[in-house]
Amino acid sequence: MNTEKKNALLAVLLFVLGTSNVLAESPFWPGWLGPNRDGWVANIEPPKVWPEKLTKNWQIKVGAGYGTPLVQGDLVFVHTRQGEQEVLQSVDLKTGKTKWRQAFDVPFKIGGGGEYHGKGPKSNPILADGRIFTMSISGVLAAWDAKSGKQLWVRDYHQQFEKGHPYWGASTSPIVSGNRVMVHFGNDEVGSLVAMDTKSGRELWRSGKDGTAYSSPLLADFGGVHQVVQWNHEALVGVEVTTGKELWRFPLPHLTHNQNMPTPAIHQGHVIVGGENRGMYSLQPRNEGGKWSVTESWFQPKAALDMSSAVVVDDRIYGMTHYNAGQLFCLHAKTGEFIWQGPPRSANNVTFLAMPGYIAALINNGQLKILRSGTAKYDQVRSYKVADEATWAAPVLLQGKVLVKGVNTLSLWSY
Repeated sequence: MNTEKKNALLAVLLFVLGTSNVLAESPFWPGWLGPNRDGWVANIEPPKVWPEKLTKNWQIKVGAGYGTPLVQGDLVFVHTRQGEQEVLQSVDLKTGKTKWRQAFDVPFKIGGGGEYHGKGPKSNPILADGRIFTMSISGVLAAWDAKSGKQLWVRDYHQQFEKGHPYWGASTSPIVSGNRVMVHFGNDEVGSLVAMDTKSGRELWRSGKDGTAYSSPLLADFGGVHQVVQWNHEALVGVEVTTGKELWRFPLPHLTHNQNMPTPAIHQGHVIVGGENRGMYSLQPRNEGGKWSVTESWFQPKAALDMSSAVVVDDRIYGMTHYNAGQLFCLHAKTGEFIWQGPPRSANNVTFLAMPGYIAALINNGQLKILRSGTAKYDQVRSYKVADEATWAAPVLLQGKVLVKGVNTLSLWSY
């Protein structure tokens, strides 16, 4: 083969490898809103034309709970409740057959007004370095070996913080950075963000005394410092990952029915946060010579996230406000101005995931809506019925497939 033909063949191979790299990636979805806790689904290529219907590959009963399924390779991990026990199990992604199952007693009485949502679990587990970390509805953190299901360690802070969980049970999800797994322990009145060694469970630091909330933390870098951004019962705070030192704080307390539930979003040096009946904020933490401050860039009073967490893509925020009886919306991330508002009375809750060119919105009534992103108006491409029961847990989008956790079932669909 002459040199020109070799070079031509090499160019073709490089092109094929480059364009197929998306499809070659092993499935990986380690926790709430994905690897970066931002709702962005990397390494998938959406279809050029979305089909009219999805194909159900399998469906199994797994138990109650709102935790998102986790995926690594050919394995799915799901944390649920069956009777008075919480269950962590591994199932085969292709067949839905159980690989291993661990059950543990978690007796719990839900606070008045929360009966509809059941006794959890409501926290999302997280997978890191071969370990799965779960937070029970009663506020107990446990580490498990992902391969065997063996319990590795347990951390229970009930003796330090009476009751050990907020009124409707623990909902905040642990997060991992390096050798640290971090989660907020405590009740509505008092608690702490705690970092533990992922291998041993040994406490590394404890930060603050604020009560916990239903929101989940995320990781970000501001002012050259890697930090946990967390919306607790009293405020939005930034805490240094390595030391547990609180760097900055923006008061935004949980008051009566105005609950702190959505996970904030990070966009170009700003934190996007909003909750029930309180509108949405864009906040900019600043570090000037070691002195931290928080500047409010904009406030949008007509969008209140309630329980749904927003995602940010290409300077656009996609979310659902409980105003107008549940309305999807799109805001400009730099100004907070509305770009579009969808039909009113659309949902009680929505989980958003973003992929190239589209937004996937799982409505709590079992409808998965595919919206075109980057448009000047609400543009629904398809709507699929993916469950005959309520869907409050976040779905998982994979190449050509979607995992859906219903009230009691887990199903795999193909598109």
